[in-house]
Amino acid sequence: MPVFRLDRRLVFPRPELAERSGVLAVGGDLSPERLILAYESGIFPWYDEDLPILWHSPDPRYVLRTSKLHVPKSLAKQIRRAPYDIRTDERFREVMLACSRVPRPGQSGTWITPEMLDAYVRLHEMGLAHSVEAYAGGELVGGLYGVSLGRMFFGESMFANAPDASKIAFVTLVRALEKWGIDLVDCQVHTEHLERFGAEAWPRTKYLAELEARLDAPTHKGRWALSDGELALH
Repeated sequence: MPVFRLDRRLVFPRPELAERSGVLAVGGDLSPERLILAYESGIFPWYDEDLPILWHSPDPRYVLRTSKLHVPKSLAKQIRRAPYDIRTDERFREVMLACSRVPRPGQSGTWITPEMLDAYVRLHEMGLAHSVEAYAGGELVGGLYGVSLGRMFFGESMFANAPDASKIAFVTLVRALEKWGIDLVDCQVHTEHLERFGAEAWPRTKYLAELEARLDAPTHKGRWALSDGELALH
């Protein structure tokens, strides 16, 4: 399959045309409008610092149904101890910066370039991108961020500077999403970390159909807050 080159027009090729690696297109921009269209189309940006913008739609797609979250016993015990204060949407940019510094196996750089940082901060300011943060003694020690549209949460990246900090933030988020009716988390690609939580591989065709159905629901737009384990809007 060819890799399509994007121009200024706000359009993507059909995800089914992606090459075997998942790469679909190159170029375009990271405007809020294009990013939203990408997520709505089952596509996301992912590229290294020295490359142009690359757009992906992998097959299979790894997802987690919030109702099927699996929490290992050892982690559940940690969560009951409440070692961290979990908050949302207080330090979005800092969470992204911390994620950009996490060493990745086989990678010398990061896909969270300054351009990506600015783009997702814009989505955050629009109430569409969110961070979940773990604090110890007032210090940010772990967290994750992603995009929410309809009944979907599209996970992007996470970091931990303290034991289990990102895992506890993730479990807290998934449990809150389920209560709020957001029942599917897009994990994008396989990791053992997410597989242990219950993520599974879906064919792209199934993912696109389930995505379309969930985008019909209203988006919980705005700054999120956690209250007794449930999400709310500020």
